[in-house]
Amino acid sequence: MSESNSTLFYAGITLASGLITDFLINRLNKKEIVEDFKPIRSLTLRKRSFVNSKQAPVPEALLNSENPLLDEIKFLNSATCDIERVNHLSLGLDDEFPNIKSPLLGEGNLRSVFGGGGFLPDDAFIYCGSYVINTAVFGPGKRIDQTKKWLRAGPRKSLFFDPKTVKAAIVTCGGLCPGLNVVIRELYMSLHYNYGVQDIYGIKYGYKGFYTYDWIKFDANYVKNIHNLGGTILGSSRGGFDLNKIVEAIVNHGINQVFCLGGDGTHGGVLELFKELRKRKLKISIVGIPKTIDNDIAIIDESFGFETAVEEAINAIKSAYVEANCAEYGVGLVRLMGRNAGFIAMSACNASRDAHVCLIPEFKFELYGDRGLLEYCYQRLKKKGTLVLVIAEGAGDAMLDYKVNVVETDASGNKKSQDVGVIVKDELTKYCKNKGMGITLKHIDPTYMIRTVPANPHDKIMCTQLAQNAVHGAMAGFSGFTVGHVNNRLAYIPIEELLSGKYSNRVVADSREWQRLLASTGQPSFLNNEEQMIQQKQQQQI
Repeated sequence: MSESNSTLFYAGITLASGLITDFLINRLNKKEIVEDFKPIRSLTLRKRSFVNSKQAPVPEALLNSENPLLDEIKFLNSATCDIERVNHLSLGLDDEFPNIKSPLLGEGNLRSVFGGGGFLPDDAFIYCGSYVINTAVFGPGKRIDQTKKWLRAGPRKSLFFDPKTVKAAIVTCGGLCPGLNVVIRELYMSLHYNYGVQDIYGIKYGYKGFYTYDWIKFDANYVKNIHNLGGTILGSSRGGFDLNKIVEAIVNHGINQVFCLGGDGTHGGVLELFKELRKRKLKISIVGIPKTIDNDIAIIDESFGFETAVEEAINAIKSAYVEANCAEYGVGLVRLMGRNAGFIAMSACNASRDAHVCLIPEFKFELYGDRGLLEYCYQRLKKKGTLVLVIAEGAGDAMLDYKVNVVETDASGNKKSQDVGVIVKDELTKYCKNKGMGITLKHIDPTYMIRTVPANPHDKIMCTQLAQNAVHGAMAGFSGFTVGHVNNRLAYIPIEELLSGKYSNRVVADSREWQRLLASTGQPSFLNNEEQMIQQKQQQQI
């Protein structure tokens, strides 16, 4: 076949396929044809069915309920419910409970089966009695009925808020973290495109932005590309929380949904706002979205931005490894974030496999003595000629024989101590010099490089899920909660419970992750009287 004939042949095929497609579309758009249409095998055209759903079939009684949200709220507040109750705006109010159909509910058969257009089939919604268990692994003496049950996050079929009346505000507080812009974007996209909300505002520079700066009116063009940027387009700050001024600003602007991105301190502010709004009997939903690069927020599996931070931290460890191996008695010292928890340092070391020592806040150690850190480092340099240390910023507080001074306290009340990286650098250099060894030590602190990068794909997906489910919860009228993954399932967690002090998220000695690190580095405890300390601890437990 000649080149010209071949071109004509393929052009004809393309034209024919287009005509056939148009014909089929026109046929399927006719109601009487759709009614007579017979699907193949696994698809059925029962109204709003989704045969291939991974979930167990939803009981017909729930599917056909006139107001599934009201059923759920009644159950959550009943004496027989063992799901952790999330506050709802209907409680304590005398108004009639609204019955607003979710715009996410698809009506057409084909749309219901295949999805698309932002619509969902019936069994993609969350119904009365759905929960997420707090513990995934059970052993001797532990039963599934003893574990905490969290309310499952997701869209509800009926809403508390009429989307036409919603005005929303978004604020970012505390330090920077990869993924903030992704959350902001997806909050807007879900509110606007899924629910049809028109008035969505951004608050600049944290809590004080409510009463200090002009608010930003968001539109699609403003946010459409921000997910590829680091930082936050709203800016952020610590402190600035003035309860009365913030509440008055929210009320004066007619806001009825507020989304706050931040850590424990920010969630403390969310709790105070929730209590004040409830005291005034205002129908305003306030929602927290947990953010901490250190990954130390309790209950949830992981905070957004953490995986990106680990990925960037590995690059710093790689640089330290190269520096250490390119000098006589070379030492690469990397100081990473982790004020109270050493998850970034531990995970980066486990992933890189290049670190020889990892120090984190959870485990006490000593600098001096025959079993101390300095002697261990000296002996390793003497035998191997190279050393890579990774130290979390809060590890200074774990030193038993060195007094670390507090330099200042930030606006959030966090204490800023002397740089533990500088302390170890100076002490190790001096210690080795006194033993006749001249070391070449490179101190790398990638803190601001790590927290300002855009989120990686893993964190972008997580941010999207958190934002969308925060919106679903607010539209259903829940308030005073945060949203997060628990055992890889999204849940709504009451902020009062989150901040109750009953839960913590720290590296523990018998965790598999920490044991894997010890197996990789081969490091000891760096305690001179380890046996005596173990005996004392055992006696205390008796």
